[in-house]
Amino acid sequence: MLREIEGLRQDEPALRRRWFHDDDFDLFVWQHEDGRVTAFELCYGASGSECALVWRQGEGFYHDGPPPQTAVGASGNDVFRERFTAAAVQLPLSLRDTLDQRLAEYLATRDRVTTRRKRFRRADWQEAG
Repeated sequence: MLREIEGLRQDEPALRRRWFHDDDFDLFVWQHEDGRVTAFELCYGASGSECALVWRQGEGFYHDGPPPQTAVGASGNDVFRERFTAAAVQLPLSLRDTLDQRLAEYLATRDRVTTRRKRFRRADWQEAG
């Protein structure tokens, strides 16, 4: 389950930067003071072959690395979304709802989402220390 990493450096006064981590995902979120999400990076995959689904307000989605495989689970839902939903169970409800809406939007339009780079590169502050 995703747990929040505390004590991140905050570079933008109007935005709160958050990091949630578990064995399968790293989730980086930027939120306004009122809680609105302005951007997120959902990172997944093994070290060295890590990928990221990125959404930015006003820009939409892009993907770094090969997109998640399309697979339908036993419930009839997308396996990638099911895995993230299970990992996100302890996130704050408003954040979880926002991310679920964005993932639904991504899955409905994934054939039009561009790949920016062949692999994801973390910023210095995103490295586990």
